[in-house]
Amino acid sequence: MIPAAPSFLITGGRLVDPSQNLDRVARLLVIDGQVEAIDPADGEIPSNIEHIDASGKIVAPGLVDLGVELREPGFEEDETIASGSDAALAGGFTSILACSSTSPCIDSHGAVEFVRQKAVQADGVRVHVIGCLSKNRDAQQMAELGLLHEAGAVAYSDSPRPMPNDALLKRALEYAQMFDLPIINRPNVMTLSEGGIMHDGQVALVLGLKGLPTEAEDLAVARDVRIAEATNGRLHIGPVSTMGAVDLISRVKERGINITASVCPHNLCLDDTHLRSFDARFKVHPPLRSPRHIETLRNAVADGTIDAIQSGHMPRAREKKMDDLFESPFGLASLETTLSTVATFMLGINGFDWLAIIDRLSTAPARIAGIAGGTLAVGSPADITIIDPDDKWTVDGHQFKSHCISTPLDNIELTSRVTHTFVGGRLRFSLRPELSHLA
Repeated sequence: MIPAAPSFLITGGRLVDPSQNLDRVARLLVIDGQVEAIDPADGEIPSNIEHIDASGKIVAPGLVDLGVELREPGFEEDETIASGSDAALAGGFTSILACSSTSPCIDSHGAVEFVRQKAVQADGVRVHVIGCLSKNRDAQQMAELGLLHEAGAVAYSDSPRPMPNDALLKRALEYAQMFDLPIINRPNVMTLSEGGIMHDGQVALVLGLKGLPTEAEDLAVARDVRIAEATNGRLHIGPVSTMGAVDLISRVKERGINITASVCPHNLCLDDTHLRSFDARFKVHPPLRSPRHIETLRNAVADGTIDAIQSGHMPRAREKKMDDLFESPFGLASLETTLSTVATFMLGINGFDWLAIIDRLSTAPARIAGIAGGTLAVGSPADITIIDPDDKWTVDGHQFKSHCISTPLDNIELTSRVTHTFVGGRLRFSLRPELSHLA
């Protein structure tokens, strides 16, 4: 039996909704799992409705992530759809796009259906599927994009693998327009970056480690945006991490080319000097760059050159990240720290405020993916995140709901934390269950 859709009134909270340019204290009425009214009159509120006190907290649309590795099927030791869903809810996400990096990969109707069914069983976050761009993710032959669309895929990508085949990318951008779906590509020229461990800079030189050169990303972005311009296709580039990428994206946007871009939170706060520890938890992709790149990325997020922030969640099992820096795979758990990281390190930069944070983490990603979400408009599903902006907490990967405990933010104090996450009006996460509802 399907449970009745919940109804409740959130009071005292600061409603922050970029889709309506709303940032003020207001009441939010939810009836049967949908937003019924903002600041309803007393006569519009049912007498027996439950009240949730959000005084001192931010009430926002649920966060949306443009690319999460859930790893199931094939790599359940890294993450499962259920554990990834739990981690997403704890981070305030109500919708995530699942990457195709599974085994078998998501290049068939059945593979899409498998992920969707497992997500229904998990009964948590809304999981949208990214179908493969190429068959077997080998960049040789275009995947059956039409069949993937029919199965429910909302985008196409081989990420975290880049697409090195220029002709295939061009054909796919043209073909995907039939379904009005975006193609997501991680910019990287593999022949330049193969074998790299960290940012190719002064620190890598001193440590004697093979670098991941910025030109590997810059050249890939240049190619991608040129093909997007030629085809007028929907292209999302990300995550990006270099000054050169930002410059290219800014230039082509000025010419009106239809592209969007995203960045990961760790690239907004941590630099390559952390690799001096030779600790594998700092081996992430995109790599931690130098301070100059971080400053450029922060400014690009603040001024809107970079449209969205995605978690970059690449979970890898504990035993894999326990290897030394050379043998350990790239990867990290970041769903549960993304919002707090952005709030801690981005608030106040060039006027960057909570309205901008929610836009980059919710409204813009939903718009880019073309999925429902990112809004608290009347009639929309009640996908809601409640945030305590003053909560200070110290990151401890061992407390994560994700199977992956590796995070470059371990032992760092962050400000702001998700306290509640509602999906379709149903409370799916509460930081402190005993305080979740106040009648």
